[in-house]
Amino acid sequence: MALGTQIVWLFTLAIPIACIAWTVTHEEVFREPREYCVERSKAGKTIATRKFFYLFTCEYCFSHYVTVLMLIITNYTLLFDNWRGYMIAGFALVFVANVYMSLFALIRIDLKKVRLEADIDERKKDELLGNK
Repeated sequence: MALGTQIVWLFTLAIPIACIAWTVTHEEVFREPREYCVERSKAGKTIATRKFFYLFTCEYCFSHYVTVLMLIITNYTLLFDNWRGYMIAGFALVFVANVYMSLFALIRIDLKKVRLEADIDERKKDELLGNK
């Protein structure tokens, strides 16, 4: 595969990896399983148990496992066509996916800030007009 095609695959495959890792570790739809994993990661009797359950609570950690799954599904390699290509692809995908997740987190924080500021402005406006 040409290097340009490999780079396109890198930035494209990182999107579903980031999406899956973020959704499992942050979104409401997985809140209950995540809370269970947080509890087990803190109260597990063995270090293996604590670390196993922790991986479902950390987007960076979980992105490694999602990446391995994506490498198995796609057989994507980067720079080399052997095990070295899988290793390089794996770490590159984790890196790009985590850049995507960091950018997404910044956007979400900014949107939340804008909403909070709008709510505060609305309350001030209501107070000035005597509507409580």
